[in-house]
Amino acid sequence: MATIITGYKQDHKGSYIEKDPNAQLVYTIDWGAEWLSTGDALSQVSYSVEQIAEDSNPLVIVSQGIQDNLSYVELSGGSDREIYTVTATITTTDNNTDTRRFRILCEERYA
Repeated sequence: MATIITGYKQDHKGSYIEKDPNAQLVYTIDWGAEWLSTGDALSQVSYSVEQIAEDSNPLVIVSQGIQDNLSYVELSGGSDREIYTVTATITTTDNNTDTRRFRILCEERYA
């Protein structure tokens, strides 16, 4: 099973993380030892963000990629008090595929 990296919270629907609408941050998923078999590696990743109708400041993908056994996505934007679903779909060198989802809870954050 792939592991969502530190900073994510869990609820009855799964993993989510809080993000300020003005932040531009990188989020990662570790597909390593618990999911990849020996000799297999990530070869492709594709991230997508579920769009919200009439969203004036949608969450957007700035960049995405693979580093070792991690896939990452850099996100910016998002409207205050909206929840976005982010989907990661990977393919490995052994031609295995899998998908993971997490949610971004956008809200203005204060110190």
